Amino acid sequence: MARVSIGTASQALNNRPNVAPETRVRVIDAAKTLGYPTKPELELVTAGIEVVGLLTKHDYGYPPAINAFYSHVQAGVESECRRQNLSLMYANVEVDSSNRPVSWPAMLSEERIDGLLLAGAFIKDTVGTLKRRLDIPLVLVDAYAPDMPYDAVLIDNDRGTCIAVEHLLKFGHRRIGLIGTNPASSPGLLERRASFCRLMRTRGLAETYIEDSELTQVSGYESLKRLLARAPEVTAVFAAADLVAIGALSAARDMGIAVPGQLSIIGFDNIDLAAVVTPALTTVHVHKTWMGALAVRQLLHRAAEPQQPRVSITLATQLVERRSVGVVRDQDHAERSFDPIDGHLERRSDGADIDAIGPQAFE
Repeated sequence: MARVSIGTASQALNNRPNVAPETRVRVIDAAKTLGYPTKPELELVTAGIEVVGLLTKHDYGYPPAINAFYSHVQAGVESECRRQNLSLMYANVEVDSSNRPVSWPAMLSEERIDGLLLAGAFIKDTVGTLKRRLDIPLVLVDAYAPDMPYDAVLIDNDRGTCIAVEHLLKFGHRRIGLIGTNPASSPGLLERRASFCRLMRTRGLAETYIEDSELTQVSGYESLKRLLARAPEVTAVFAAADLVAIGALSAARDMGIAVPGQLSIIGFDNIDLAAVVTPALTTVHVHKTWMGALAVRQLLHRAAEPQQPRVSITLATQLVERRSVGVVRDQDHAERSFDPIDGHLERRSDGADIDAIGPQAFE
């Protein structure tokens, strides 16, 4: 019933240390279902974690909105909590223009949770304050505190950026712009910016086509217009996030620029909107539901082994090809002239819908 060998079941039932916490949970759950007697101490397999808290943030003065990225992370957290028989509490914390909390949600101020998942770019002071206030296991999800002893589940931003830019290079683009970042961006976005610059230097290409912008659709719209106004020779744009890329698609349409016929655009994250905009957006897929699931598992590992070294889990990314990237016909031609990729649809090796696959599909 627990899907383990007899030897592993025996080790779990005898509380041996070489059994992973999630495996021990399965064995104990199966034993209880079958009415098999277990030792009382084995009921504490999650080291006291019964309620997991998931915290994200939103800007003070604005109503909370569904986040196209973190809603999938939340779905992964919920799925794994159900599998582990854990309760989940979710809350937003309001932050001011300096990214500092304005108030704390009740689940934190009333200490209702046994472990915390912190999703998104929080400043180091906030992370430290939470740890001091709560003194519970904490795992960062797409968040960075490299000089603090907290586990994290992160995106391979460097490799993902290289995948995107190499794809544009493969189709003949050499004058490639970057939008969606600025010097004050979150660490993850700064990683994408640094990787872009490094790759362009490695290929002997210009790094001057960078337009600073915010991580919003409106900013993507405005930054593309600014970029093409000062550098009309740009033939392709890498947007550091899909929301920014979708704004750029709208700007190109309003400017009468065909995508991918005259300009190619590639994004990052593979949010749901990327598949339904026109043209459908070529992007870098991030396994968002897996980020949530792995964060819960690492939280249980940390609770069971509080002295283990800090652990960072980095998730690989993959390219999702759709219709927003075309082939450069003549790089030196003064006019924009490209051949779109005919019938170039999103594809996976197994033909499955990449957004429909969650952590449970890989068990």
